[in-house]
Order: sequence, then structure tokens, then C-alpha cells
Amino acid sequence: MTRHHPTVLRRSAIIAAAALTVGAAGTLAAPGAGAATPTGTPKLELIAASPSVTVNRYEGEPGVYLDLGTYITVDGGPLEMRVTRKSYNDPVIATQVIHSGGRTVTKTLPNGLVKDFSGLPDFLKVSISDASGATVADTTQSFCPNTRAGRIRPDAPATSKYPDGCSDNPFALGGVWGVEKGWAASTSPGFRGNNPIDLPAGVYTAKVSVAKKYRDLFGMADKTQTVKVTVRQNSSGGQGLAGIEHGQKNASKSLKPAAKRPVGAATVPADVPKPDLRALPAYGIAITNGEEGGAGVAPGKDYLAFSATVWNGGPSPLVVDGFRKPGAEKMDAYQYFYDAKGKQVGYTPTGTMEWDPREGHQHWHFSDFASYRLLGADKREIVRSGKEAFCLANTDAIDYTVKNANWHPYNTDLATACGEETAVSVREVLDVGNGDTYSQYRPGQSFDVSDLPNGTYYIQVIANPDNRLKEQSTANNVTYRKVILGGTPGARTVTVPKYGLIDAP
Repeated sequence: MTRHHPTVLRRSAIIAAAALTVGAAGTLAAPGAGAATPTGTPKLELIAASPSVTVNRYEGEPGVYLDLGTYITVDGGPLEMRVTRKSYNDPVIATQVIHSGGRTVTKTLPNGLVKDFSGLPDFLKVSISDASGATVADTTQSFCPNTRAGRIRPDAPATSKYPDGCSDNPFALGGVWGVEKGWAASTSPGFRGNNPIDLPAGVYTAKVSVAKKYRDLFGMADKTQTVKVTVRQNSSGGQGLAGIEHGQKNASKSLKPAAKRPVGAATVPADVPKPDLRALPAYGIAITNGEEGGAGVAPGKDYLAFSATVWNGGPSPLVVDGFRKPGAEKMDAYQYFYDAKGKQVGYTPTGTMEWDPREGHQHWHFSDFASYRLLGADKREIVRSGKEAFCLANTDAIDYTVKNANWHPYNTDLATACGEETAVSVREVLDVGNGDTYSQYRPGQSFDVSDLPNGTYYIQVIANPDNRLKEQSTANNVTYRKVILGGTPGARTVTVPKYGLIDAP
């Protein structure tokens, strides 16, 4: 399986670091004569960790994904931003938050500067020259303040309260970006974070600087870092993402299930917070012949493939434990409930978990978490996806501004969230503010549209389709994404209209 397609981010806040002072209303204003920089205003600097780096070019890859070892250091106060949008018909708004002398002051970034939730676009300027001094590449890179951070001095906070990455989900609603005071954040977006640069094996010189609009915004010095880059050809094969049906994110700790099957009468307390599962519109929509799905490809078939996300709007996490009786092929699943202090106060049976032995899976699936259907123009069902069971994992940050959002979810990939074949119990969690995204590229999961006439259809995504899970509301469990099929059998096409302001097919 392939990874799910990139997504979006949310509202972030930034401030011209040394060029602003606190106004009477608690907002930030340009200082007059003798004005002082507010206490807690972050001071940003571009640094290079090393004067030289070596990067591999893998066989079959279109180029190299540069990690030049440059960082943005932050001192004086943390860099903190909130990124939000009111709806999919509204633009993304980014705001910087400064905690100054017991007060919180904010400044909205210029309209249109931040377009999604993946970071600050065109933040870095990178120029690369070859051994003769000729320029071979001029490019820009975005900057996610949450990317691979670390302390720059021993008295800095031991841990960061900010999330571990920015969201690339096009239907994200809210994000929090930040770098702790005394910390640094990598400017490298990681593998596949930016477009590859076609550099043959050899030695190059990279010059890296922050774009003027951001230097002015943050009060940064005009400073260029020079890094020697050695590109090394590696014939061992690329770092492809094939075989992964989820969006695999950070390596993580596994969550420990309850020690044993619950005892006593099952109870669903009425007065405690519960999760709120919400379906997002489908995206990453394309016509495929099924090759990405590996085994099971039917020659000459046309499949409508897509990615879909169900997320938890809170205010409580979704916690499902599975328990296996000796010799049983399935686990009995239970949903747990917690009070406002995090104490377990109830549970209820909620179906089963089953082991999926297929390549690209090989983990325990919870049944009936979501359902996908292709509807006609009249919104009547035509085709139903074979995907009904899921391993729950926090693959996408959807809205980290909702109440009780967990900025540091543990189970963020399949390797740690879904258990081994020999497991007697498994805990699967969907944390508040986080979503679980699946790519529908395997035949039987994507829709077979080979024999469907051209015309308008809708991809329907349903969260909690059989209402097995107890949640705050079921009013937001269904979404629709319009698609228009065209072409001819074996050469079908799909057109995906905008969803509000979101032009992400």
C-alpha cells in the first residue's frame, strides 16, 4: 500500500521578534522612540550544525532530499503559533502568541502568508553550486517549527510541550506550532517533505538563508550559512513507501493494554466526556489499475482510489482494548471511558478485533470503525469498499486547538499501535485532535469503476457506521466528496471539484 497523500495545517502565529512592543489592548504594535522589546519575545537565528554533510541518492529516486543540517534556534522566549480556519470556505489564519510578564499578546500574520498547516512556505532560500562555482539549483523550502527539535543549552527545558510535526492533511482544521526557548528546530522537512533536487553524485556548495519577509517578521539578522554537500550514489534501493496502508509518521512507544479482560457489569456513564468521531472528505483521489495494491490486481480494471480520515474531536480519547481467549481467532473488543481527571469509570463491549495476515497489514484490525461507499448523483449507493476493519493509529494532526487535544500521541504508526500475531491483548487509541488516515489503493478497498458510466458520483465516508462506539455526537459522522468520472474503459479519468476553498483532489 502507498502512504496517504499529503494533507494540510492550521492557524499559526508569528511576530516580528525585536521590532514589536505591547500595545494597550494586549496586541502588538510597532515601537516608537525608546520602545522596549516585550519580555518573552523570541529571538531567532539560522545556524548550521556542521560545515559539511553527505546525502545519498538512491537508485530509482528522482533526486536527493536535502538535509543540510541547518536549524532555527530560539531564545528570549518560545516561538509559538496557532493556525486555524473557521471552515473549509475560509482561509487559514496564522497568529503568533507571546507570553510576556504574565500576559499573552498576539499578532496575526499577514493574510495569505500561511496557506495550509504544513508550515511556513518559502521560508528558506537554498542555492547550490557545483565544483566549478556554477549555480545548479535555486530553490526554496518550507519550515515546520515542530520539526526535529533539540536543546541548544543545558538550562533549557528538558522536554518540549509543542507537537512533533506539522499536519499535511488538506482537511486539517487547527494546528499548534512551536519551539521552546533554548531549543532549535531543524529546517529540514525530512524524507519527501520537499521536492527532490536532481544532483548527480559529486561535491557541491549550498548557501542557505531565511527569506527577507520572514527576517523582517521575526527581526532576524541577514545571515547566510554555507554547507559543503557530498552527494553519494547508493544502489541499495530507495526509501519507498510501498507496503504501508496508513500514513506512517514518527517512531513511537506502544500503548499498553489493560492487564486483563474487564470484570463486573459493563457501564456507559452518561455524565463523563466521550470521544467525538468525525469523518473528513476523501482526498488523494485518482484512477489506478491497482498495481499499487500488489496481489489481487485484475488486468484491465479501473479503480477509483482515495484516502480518507476519521478523527477525534474529543474531549476524550477513543480507547479500545482487545482480549483474546486461548485458541480464539478473534479478540473481544471493549471501549473504555474516563472522567475529567483521566480515571477509568466504565467500559462496554464494542465488537471484535481480527488479525489481518496480508502483506502490508499483518496487525490486529478493529471491526466497523469506518465505511466507504460510492454513491450515484442521487446519492444512492452503487459500490461499497471492502475496507471495514482498521488498526487505529494517530497518523494525522487534524485540530490541536480543540479541548484536551493530545499534542504528543504515542501510537503514530502501524509498527507500534496494532500488536503482534501472537498477542493476547491489544490497545488501540485515537487521541483527541488526531486522525486516522487510510489509503484505499488495494483492490477490494478502492472502488471498481470499470463498468460504471461516465458522470457525477460521490465518495461517502462514514465514521462509526454501526454505532458500536459510544461518542459525544453522531451528527458529524458522514461526509461526501464529489467526483466526475470520464474517459473510456482502461483509460478512465476523474475530475475532483474544489471542496470549499480546498483544491486537493
